[in-house]
Amino acid sequence: MSKRIGEIVLVAGLLAAGMMLASCDKGQPKDGAGKKKIVVGFSQIGAESDWRKANTESIKAEAAKRGIELKFADAQQKQENQIQALRSFIQMKVDVIAFSPVVETGWEPVLREIKKAGIPVILSDRAVDVSDDSLFKTFIGADFVEEGRRAGRWLVKKTGGKAKIAELQGTPGSAPAIDRKKGFEEILKDHPDMKIIKSQTGDFTRAKGKEVFESFLKSPEGKEINVLYAHNDDMALGAIQAIEEAGKKPGKDILIVSIDGVRGAFEAMVAGKLNCSVECNPLLGPQMFDLVEKIVAGQEIPKRVVVEEGVFDESQAKEALPTRKY
Repeated sequence: MSKRIGEIVLVAGLLAAGMMLASCDKGQPKDGAGKKKIVVGFSQIGAESDWRKANTESIKAEAAKRGIELKFADAQQKQENQIQALRSFIQMKVDVIAFSPVVETGWEPVLREIKKAGIPVILSDRAVDVSDDSLFKTFIGADFVEEGRRAGRWLVKKTGGKAKIAELQGTPGSAPAIDRKKGFEEILKDHPDMKIIKSQTGDFTRAKGKEVFESFLKSPEGKEINVLYAHNDDMALGAIQAIEEAGKKPGKDILIVSIDGVRGAFEAMVAGKLNCSVECNPLLGPQMFDLVEKIVAGQEIPKRVVVEEGVFDESQAKEALPTRKY
């Protein structure tokens, strides 16, 4: 009788353990092979430019290709929306959090919450300014300072070191706006006849770029402007509209150099309306999810991953346009 009771107790124990395992595994997504799926929370800045749209598509497509579950949040260019999204990812207990920060500062409290929850963080496209760099695992993105330098170097060569420049800056406080200005001005320091005579944010959008450049052209300094330096292509494309509506020829009366290398910029170069676009590669999906998979597997990864980029001017645009992926 005691042997029978022992068998019953053993079976009951095994059943209970099985139920506990099932309970622990409940809600964990599986891939086709029955393994636990990797879950990544990604907070995107928004859809403010063609570059950003291409960046989002690259990330979504690569996650789907690898069978990674992506929790995607669009911040609509507001930091408070991103912070809310990051906190929601903590509640979801995702494996990795990645985000493109709207601005550089103000992230330390939420990043400390994420670290306390034991979730690794990838910074994508833009960096943050924090006192403790252990709050994020890695940063993948362009060298924005070098992009500004490249724009400056091209302009020096094109103008012979003489220019009256109008600058359309990106979103105030954002890493690309800060760094692209810094890099450009580094080059101008050695060329005293190249001066920025108008500078204002166009917030990285085509509509704002057009609006601000219209005001530049109507200002007392408007007639002196012979160069536009735009922190991204979308603002440059908006400014081209303003220049044409003012009866001037973009690319001729006003030389234009911008940053991103989107298809619209190449089309404008082919049309002779834009002179140079410094590439900033938005197709970060493959590299980002390589990092995600290594983090989940417990492998070491570099603290900084720089993407490869080039500089294209109007002489190269026609040949390069058919191969552009964004």
